[in-house]
Formats: sequence, C-alpha cells, structure tokens
Amino acid sequence: MSFFIVDVESDGPAPGLYSMVSFGAVKVDATLTTTFYGRTRPVSEKWLPDALAISGISREQHMLYDSPQSVMSEFAAWLKQHSAGRPIFFSDNVAFDWQFINYYFHAFAEGNPFGYSGRRIGDLYSGLVKNLSAASEWKKLRRTPHTHNPVDDAKGNAEALIAFCREYDLRLPK
Repeated sequence: MSFFIVDVESDGPAPGLYSMVSFGAVKVDATLTTTFYGRTRPVSEKWLPDALAISGISREQHMLYDSPQSVMSEFAAWLKQHSAGRPIFFSDNVAFDWQFINYYFHAFAEGNPFGYSGRRIGDLYSGLVKNLSAASEWKKLRRTPHTHNPVDDAKGNAEALIAFCREYDLRLPK
C-alpha cells in the first residue's frame, strides 16, 4: 500500500452542486517529489465567488480548465503507476476533500482507486498524543507554507505527517 495526501480547492461546499477547481496529491515518501496537479472545468452552473476566490482564479479562467473525465483518468493512471498496492487517501479535511475526489472518480472515471474510505491527519495525530482536542496542532509541523495551491498544501500536510510519525515512532509504508 502507498499513502497519498490529497488537497482540493472548489467553488462551493458540495460536489455536483458545485465544482472542484483543482486538486493536488503527494505520495508520502522520503522525497515528497512524486506529485499530481489536476485542474477541472466546472460541472455546475452554480458557484460561490468567495469560494472560488480562495483559488485565486476567475470563473472565466475556471471555464478553460481540462475536462473532469480526462483529469480523473490521468489521476487514476498516476495513482496506479506510483502506488505499491492499494493507494490510501489522507487529507487535512477528509470530509471535504474526500467527497470531491470520490464524486469525481465515480462520475467521470471508472470508480475510485482509493476504495471507500479516507483518513484524516488530525484524527491520527489526536490519537497519538491522546488528546481529542489536539486535532489541529499537527499543522505547526508543516514546512511548506499553506498557500491554497493544492500541491503546496498537500506537501505541507505530508511533511507534518512524516514529522509526527517520526516523533511517535509510527511506521509509514516505504
């Protein structure tokens, strides 16, 4: 199995009603150089200007992005190429990121290579430190700034995951 940190940017809170703008994925390994960046054009006429503004693009720019079918097919092929066995989905906010990735894989590709579950970094950290109120403290371990570029954000989250796994002697897959 291989771990992948995924981060999603969108133009609203729910897939199908709103659209994924972009996403980034980073394979969790010693180098954090195996990355994927996808940008998908809208699948809905609905969008929230404040949500889209987080991505730093206009609706007009978003309309020019690649088709979700091609991006999700490319992502599935990338996961297959870079995963030793089944890929495992990790995210800062799995309730948000997972719903978009899962929806887009099922709507525009041949199913979700991650299966039916994902893991939240903050929950893992809370368990390690035995404090359910510590779910966001792990973020201080990021080295890459959180910029809302999804590859940067996924890389920072991977850096933090690796750091606290080392600190608490939790083995990661090779």
